[in-house]
Amino acid sequence: MDQNRHYTCTACMTAVPRGHKFCGRCGGSVPESVLNMQTQYFSDMQDPAKARLILVLGEGMEGLSYHLKADQHIVGRNGQVEFPDDYFVSPTHANFFYRNDRLVVKDEGSLNGVYVRFRGTTPIAPGDTFMAGDHVFRLELAPRLSVSADSEGTLYYASPERPSTFRITQIFGGGAAGLTTCSQGPSLSIGREGCELNFGDDVHLDVAHCTVEEREGRFYLTDHNSRNGTYTRIKTEVELGHGDYVFVGRKLLRVEINA
Repeated sequence: MDQNRHYTCTACMTAVPRGHKFCGRCGGSVPESVLNMQTQYFSDMQDPAKARLILVLGEGMEGLSYHLKADQHIVGRNGQVEFPDDYFVSPTHANFFYRNDRLVVKDEGSLNGVYVRFRGTTPIAPGDTFMAGDHVFRLELAPRLSVSADSEGTLYYASPERPSTFRITQIFGGGAAGLTTCSQGPSLSIGREGCELNFGDDVHLDVAHCTVEEREGRFYLTDHNSRNGTYTRIKTEVELGHGDYVFVGRKLLRVEINA
């Protein structure tokens, strides 16, 4: 039993109590490797300070796990986490790294951005883009309509103007504007049916998925506990926690942290 609790001197086979630098019988020194020995994990996968990315949506690659055990992890068509066949992903798209033991994701100037799922309500500003279901949207201020006449004194004929403070524009490929809907009050809802902005054929949208609301000149985006969530495009970088979801191109990743 003593051999299980103590280091055994290799010269005289005497048990040396833990923490002693020399054998009490022959004076032999205890190796530094024994003095400084620390318990290690079976695998880096157990390290509570490290995270994993689980591929949730990946065109047949769902379930793949990427262990974030280095200082930095470039995600892109090239890098430590590669998606070479996803041309919505830039060659160097995002970087996952640790700062003060917290996982951070940074957009590395990608064309299509990095989108992170939020819970409840989050602030949003004109010009910001967000994702709901299969669609990308941009929040814009309502245009100020001109009532001035042309050089001949003729007014432009137009649809009746209704008071509106903001509008939501659907974004198509290449950044082209799609369907645009102006608010008719302080809020505008998005979903499959019964909303101001409806997409009945989008199976990834809830019936009432999310709402943009204006309050005293500020704007807020609320997710209505939707099944697939609502995502905002990050401006630079954000900290991530266990269970967060991140879109990079058309790849959806879930963050898992052991701690």
